[in-house]
Amino acid sequence: MNLKKIVIPGLITLILIFPAVPVHAHPHIFIAQKLHIIFDEQGMAGIKVFWQFDDMFSNMIVMDHDINQNQKLEPNEVASIKENAFAYIANSDYFFFLKIDGKPFKVKYVKDFNARLIYGKLIYEFFIPCHVKANSNKKQIRIASYDPSYYSAVYYVKDRPFALKTDDSFETDAHIEKDPDTTIYYGMVNPWTLFLNFKLRQ
Repeated sequence: MNLKKIVIPGLITLILIFPAVPVHAHPHIFIAQKLHIIFDEQGMAGIKVFWQFDDMFSNMIVMDHDINQNQKLEPNEVASIKENAFAYIANSDYFFFLKIDGKPFKVKYVKDFNARLIYGKLIYEFFIPCHVKANSNKKQIRIASYDPSYYSAVYYVKDRPFALKTDDSFETDAHIEKDPDTTIYYGMVNPWTLFLNFKLRQ
């Protein structure tokens, strides 16, 4: 059997099928995510985000920003992390892509950033303001989290990946699944998305 006659045509076929996918398109940073959807008396107020990073990125941040190497992040060290290892993702909408009743909502800023270490794991916490007033009609919110460059991989934790912080004023339902209407990473992936519906309780 002539292996060249089999292998070479096969390689040509793969090149023709995937000509635009770069060989380096894979994540280097892994982020385990949990979300708290915060409600106030009007409706949805925003999203409290919790990110836990992989060991390699956590160690890198500790080496660069934990100045006294005490495995605790002091306020000045948190400020350094925010400026040098977080603020730049504003150019990618902080990795959050929202739709409110089908219309895109751009994340322009976040609030209350904090960073801490738990057993050597780096944790980011921040709040995304997103005010959606409730009424008698169901509001439909989609919350997708991903890095458009695919340098970072964002995924939901398995244990209680989200919580709805609300009272009995609203009827709510929510679940996580892949968004069939959105593709990323050169059309190869549908991002995991939190689908949230809510309205005033009748």
